[in-house]
Amino acid sequence: MSLSLHSTIELTGVPIKAQIGIFTVDEPDLYEHMLDLTLEISPRLVLIQSDGMAQVFDYDPLLEHIHRVSQDRHYETQEMLASRIVQSCAMFEEILGVEVCLNKFRSNGAGGTVCGTIGVRLSVTDQDLIRVRALNLG
Repeated sequence: MSLSLHSTIELTGVPIKAQIGIFTVDEPDLYEHMLDLTLEISPRLVLIQSDGMAQVFDYDPLLEHIHRVSQDRHYETQEMLASRIVQSCAMFEEILGVEVCLNKFRSNGAGGTVCGTIGVRLSVTDQDLIRVRALNLG
């Protein structure tokens, strides 16, 4: 009997310090940014026989890289940062597919009529991630 396994690692509500939007230098960015990330990975890195970090995918280096690219420049759009987050994920061969959801919100309700969150979601399949890897390495 063969098993059909599918596994993900979900990182939700990760605060991202990024400047995103069109505003002048003296205007503050009133938004806070939050990342939800779903990583498709091999089931062998989740359904494990022994308890140890060597058996699983260590997502800390990925998060460190995402935080670096989030802060290394000013972004006009959430889409550009989401694209760069996908490129960060492509650096890790263990990641077979990824869904990025980047949201912005105003925590104090100031600055206008926007309420709730405004975001962008990007799903990248295994084949698309292979293409992104080729672009990153080429």
